[in-house]
Amino acid sequence: MNKGLELNNTKGVRDLKHILQPLKEVWINMGRKKVNNHEGVSVKALLDSRAIGMFVDKKFVEKNGFKLEKLERPVRIRNMDGTENSGGLVTYEIEMNMYYQGHVERIKLDVLERTEVILGIPWLVVHNPEINWETGEVKITRYLALCGKNREKKEKQKLEKEKREQEEKKAIR
Repeated sequence: MNKGLELNNTKGVRDLKHILQPLKEVWINMGRKKVNNHEGVSVKALLDSRAIGMFVDKKFVEKNGFKLEKLERPVRIRNMDGTENSGGLVTYEIEMNMYYQGHVERIKLDVLERTEVILGIPWLVVHNPEINWETGEVKITRYLALCGKNREKKEKQKLEKEKREQEEKKAIR
């Protein structure tokens, strides 16, 4: 048996507890820019695999002057325990540019109360970030086709391919 993880070894018990109790929340610092005037804001965002959407705090929106867009239909949000969210119905959203580790994209966030920014399942699935649950380090190294960064890369590759094909046609003539 590995001496470091023996249960009668005090250090081993501490190590085992540390291994079994990783971070329960992961926060990332990211930049945000308003779509209308490109004014930048720094924000701390919670990555939350229990959240079914992407949210921004109403006070944060008001304080930083983001443009509110009224939703066609209000959305009812429920908490993890099934109760209605105390912030009431979601009636507005905002659009903003998001910056993190060289990654840039335009996203829409529903306006709620409490946490400045929550990035839930829709964002996590599209970006599939590498998360070190022990240290809280988050890396964005892989994207689905839905991600703006991936679309831009594919569009650039398509334009380069078209340019090569045109040059080949000219060379044949």
